[in-house]
Amino acid sequence: MRITVSTTVAAPLPEVWRAYTTPEDIMCWNTASPDWHTTKATVDLRPGGKFCSRMEAKDGSFGFDFEGEYTRVETHRRIDYAFGDRSATVVFDQGPEGVTVTVSFDPETTHSEEQQREGWQSILDNFARYLRA
Repeated sequence: MRITVSTTVAAPLPEVWRAYTTPEDIMCWNTASPDWHTTKATVDLRPGGKFCSRMEAKDGSFGFDFEGEYTRVETHRRIDYAFGDRSATVVFDQGPEGVTVTVSFDPETTHSEEQQREGWQSILDNFARYLRA
């Protein structure tokens, strides 16, 4: 059973897509809490292309690479990717209120479903705040 989170951003679709897929932008919004940050991001946005975001605690106590491979890319519409033995889908849907970005992902077994949902939702909330700023 996949976990799904979403946010709606009142911005043009090309701007939302760019902010979601550009390393410089990703480093500005890709965090679940204020005491973490993304220190490096790489994106090769094509099927078979790799991505990596280096996420670290600001106090230097812990860090990890969130990395994987794109399996499907439909510009301004959809991104599918695999990371480890899991996968995720990101859908960009233009509506009257703006662009809704919906992420569905396979859960892992270390953290509860609620913790995972909250973490991924927090990242999407930061994405929306970044675009509003």
